[in-house]
Amino acid sequence: MTRPRHSSASKTRPALVRAGRILSALLTLGVAAPGAAAPTTPLGLFEDHADVGAVGLAGSVVFDPARAAYRVTGGGDNMWVQHDAFQFVWKRVSGDVALAADLAWIGTGGNPHRKAGLIIRQSLDADSPYVDAVVHGNGLASIQFREFRGDVTHEVQASVAAPRRIRLEKQGDTVFMSASDGGAGVRPTGGSCRIKFQSPFYIGLAVCAHDNSVREQAEFSQVELAVGAAPAAAEGPVLESTLETVAIASGDRRVVYHTSDHIEAPNWSRDGHTLIFNGGGRLFRLPAAGGTPQAIDTGFATHCNNDHGLSPDGRLLAISDQTREGKSLIYILPAEGGAPRPITAQGPSYWHGWSPDGRILAYCAQRDGKFGIFTVPADGGDETRLTTAPGLDDGPDYSPDGRFIYFNSDRTGRMQIWRMQADGSEPTPVTSDEYNNWFAHPSPDGKWIVFLTYAGDVKGHPANKDVMLRLMPAGGGEIRVLARLFGGQGTINVPSWSPDSTTIAFVSYQLIRR
Repeated sequence: MTRPRHSSASKTRPALVRAGRILSALLTLGVAAPGAAAPTTPLGLFEDHADVGAVGLAGSVVFDPARAAYRVTGGGDNMWVQHDAFQFVWKRVSGDVALAADLAWIGTGGNPHRKAGLIIRQSLDADSPYVDAVVHGNGLASIQFREFRGDVTHEVQASVAAPRRIRLEKQGDTVFMSASDGGAGVRPTGGSCRIKFQSPFYIGLAVCAHDNSVREQAEFSQVELAVGAAPAAAEGPVLESTLETVAIASGDRRVVYHTSDHIEAPNWSRDGHTLIFNGGGRLFRLPAAGGTPQAIDTGFATHCNNDHGLSPDGRLLAISDQTREGKSLIYILPAEGGAPRPITAQGPSYWHGWSPDGRILAYCAQRDGKFGIFTVPADGGDETRLTTAPGLDDGPDYSPDGRFIYFNSDRTGRMQIWRMQADGSEPTPVTSDEYNNWFAHPSPDGKWIVFLTYAGDVKGHPANKDVMLRLMPAGGGEIRVLARLFGGQGTINVPSWSPDSTTIAFVSYQLIRR
């Protein structure tokens, strides 16, 4: 069940850093403002440098104050998994902070996975929590992070390759990356992580050779470091949306599309080539490899919410729209677009699942003041109510063999994942923990269930909350966190597995001061 959401107006992005903020930050740090004398400290903006971790060949840094440039030489075998090894040029800071630099590798060749970039670390220990914005030797740009000491490293790959300039910014507990894409300045690359750094922490420049027997060099120029919160904009923070994918084997994420519009709820096409999402009351189609979204013709239905999905054969698209009745009704149209055909006569009705044989739709609806799970023939006809328990039942989705319907219910006092026979009999709890769990989606191969998790004190499924995507075996077993993100409503309301059951599409959000 969802309420329709509309995209925010598209906003023109300001420059990388407002001039007043830059000047204030530079003066606070004792760094020269434009036209003033260059800094005279041995490392300019930074306090010191050191090798972090077990580095075979010692690193170094040369600072050129005339050019405000740092040539950093680093060894080390990697910055990944549970331990790092690299050269770090650092400064201790507290609070909000932003670091930006032009970046260029010195010399050609080298390991394609060598890394140079900007990094925030809790400590100089090899297994410290950290976030970085790095450019690899092969041009891959990504934000990498270790949430807890000794934890594994995860990654969000950016859609821009080999950027000339990168920026890493911490606002509260949120850290995000921006990069140039061939134009002037930088823009957010999408994706972010949330880590609670304890003050003071370290920020600076990093180079890792990804080969412990060699050293690699990178030059950082036009370096800007701003400490302290950005001035609050009159209209408040800007909402930004990122359509991402996450691989269930590694937990690594990739940005497919980033926008300042509000978008929601991706579905994956049956051939794996396309993603469908909603925004501003419309539906859009986007190449799964990234690109430009194209609007889908939904006829009169221009107030679509985030409850939509493809038939098992990929030929039809179910939508939930409130254009005609002022409340959500379910329609079916050709997947390529066309005139919607009404399915439910009563509303509100919110589509969530399609039976594997394509004959039945499952949905959440309110009837006689009470929400429950219903089914209706895809060709139209009378609806059947499957659940009547007190409270809210929502988010039905079929198992790939058609035997079961997964759903979420708060009938025991907290929202948990349940499973019942396809006819509504034998409801059985799947999760029972201290969280609120929503929108369970079985994988196409029947091995996994992914669902959205809120903290235990969160009511409903609101937007703009710290949430988790969690994964568990369909037969029961250990639940593991697949991703932590800022999101909720719109993140994963509808089925979003890749057809090969290896990857999940979702939407994360950021509230960014600009």
